[in-house]
Amino acid sequence: HVQLVESGGGSVLAGGSLKLSCTAFGDTHGTTCWGWFRQAPGKEREGVAGIYMGGGSTYYADSVKGRFTISRDKAKNTAYLQMNSLKPEDTAMYYCASAQVCRGWLMLSSDFDYWGQGTQVTVS
Repeated sequence: HVQLVESGGGSVLAGGSLKLSCTAFGDTHGTTCWGWFRQAPGKEREGVAGIYMGGGSTYYADSVKGRFTISRDKAKNTAYLQMNSLKPEDTAMYYCASAQVCRGWLMLSSDFDYWGQGTQVTVS
């Protein structure tokens, strides 16, 4: 079993930056992909970014391309989401997720096996 613990959310003014972190604990050796999702009140959960643990493959939703950067530190079992030029429409609960098998970048919730508890990002 894998437990994901997120941190780094908060409130920021439009144009500002935040960096989210997600650390995996437990049986992490089989993790092959990380993903970041977000869900705003009254909206569907949206896949924001994804990264292959082996490197070389990433995914970004069109809404965040050029502003968000996903990265990972294999030694620390941690994934990051650097968010720059934040906009009010980026306000949401952000969740990290991990998968034992990478299933491409459709970013379906069902493609990921483990989920963090979520961290709130508010942009005003």
